[in-house]
Amino acid sequence: MEWGMENRLNRLIPGGKCFFMPIDHGYFQGPTSCLEKPGETVKPLLSYCDGLFVTRGVLRSAICPTCDKPIILRVSGGTSMAGKDLANEIITTSIDEILRLNASAVGTSVFVGSDFEKQTLGNLANLVNVCEPYAIPVMAVTAVGKELDKRDARYLGLASRICAELGARIVKTYWCEDFEKVVSGCPVPVVIAGGPKCETEKEVFDFVSDGMKKGAIGVNLGRNVWQSPYPVAMAASLRAIIHDNASVKKAQEVFNEVKRKK
Repeated sequence: MEWGMENRLNRLIPGGKCFFMPIDHGYFQGPTSCLEKPGETVKPLLSYCDGLFVTRGVLRSAICPTCDKPIILRVSGGTSMAGKDLANEIITTSIDEILRLNASAVGTSVFVGSDFEKQTLGNLANLVNVCEPYAIPVMAVTAVGKELDKRDARYLGLASRICAELGARIVKTYWCEDFEKVVSGCPVPVVIAGGPKCETEKEVFDFVSDGMKKGAIGVNLGRNVWQSPYPVAMAASLRAIIHDNASVKKAQEVFNEVKRKK
């Protein structure tokens, strides 16, 4: 691996583990609850995460340039919740812009099994072709749009492997039952997506802990942190699971302790 690629990945994944914080939801949802002012939302959480997953518009307008967290730039889009199909995406950001913004990595969604499978897989492949000469890693996001019933090991294993085959350096996918089957079939690191907001913090701790035990290197998880009534406590607890190998019980203790202080 060339020095630049290895350096970027080591900054994103310190010690082989990572806690990425996505705040890119507005690119298709608009002003998402608790992300109306994304810079204010994420400010108290930055010390707990290893990288920020964000669009160029929010990065330029809401994130202070003194931020020392690696940036994963969301570079796909072109659809919205008001449209017919979330899978009908294009690449929205040029390599010139990626370099100007000093991104440590980029991320794009793929929709395997959708009407736009070929288009979004082509987006991924073309992005890899453009970014590899500059040693910028590409993270593929195995999106399922509104079809949450697709989140099983067979489908996610298929989608994750295809992303790796096309050159993604990291794959973001959902946790599912038999998650080890997804990880074992994917030859590049896998991070767990947060998915829909859970009812309790313990639900989040449970699936993150299980996913880490079954081979994930970390998470790319946002809504279950910044939509929590206690976002700092959630961030601290998840960091404990990811970087300190904390049990679910210990994570709950961290949550309660930080919650009391806040």
